[in-house]
Amino acid sequence: MNTLELKIPPVALSLFFAGTMWLASVQFPVMSFVIPGRLIISVALCGIGIVFAVAGVVAFRAAKTTVNPTRPGAASTLVSSGIYRFSRNPMYVGFLFTLGSWAFFLAHTSGFIFLPAFVIYMNRFQISPEERALSIKFGKHFVTYTQSVPRWL
Repeated sequence: MNTLELKIPPVALSLFFAGTMWLASVQFPVMSFVIPGRLIISVALCGIGIVFAVAGVVAFRAAKTTVNPTRPGAASTLVSSGIYRFSRNPMYVGFLFTLGSWAFFLAHTSGFIFLPAFVIYMNRFQISPEERALSIKFGKHFVTYTQSVPRWL
């Protein structure tokens, strides 16, 4: 297990990326550009992100299982209904849409560069360790689920 695995809560990581995107936009204004309708796009992406994230939390609460992303082994139920029929990680998809919203709002090249960095970090240090823990806990049921539902979308 790597020292970064499951250590930074995804909400904190999202805030870190959002702050870094903003800081880069302030420090390097020459990389800004015009996006027609950026406010509308930003609001729409943010709304989609919020729906995904909230739907994920609601499904976990309904199943009475932990929402704590740093302790996937504490999960009491494999949630595969509701929003989890479309994505194995709807809360993280929600964070990505929200960061995408922020990138459009900032209209800065760095914002769009940080989006794949967020996905790479999440896949390596959050999702992969979660999936290892869930595979151990739920075995064949989890493997079958991963074969029918995409990790992101």
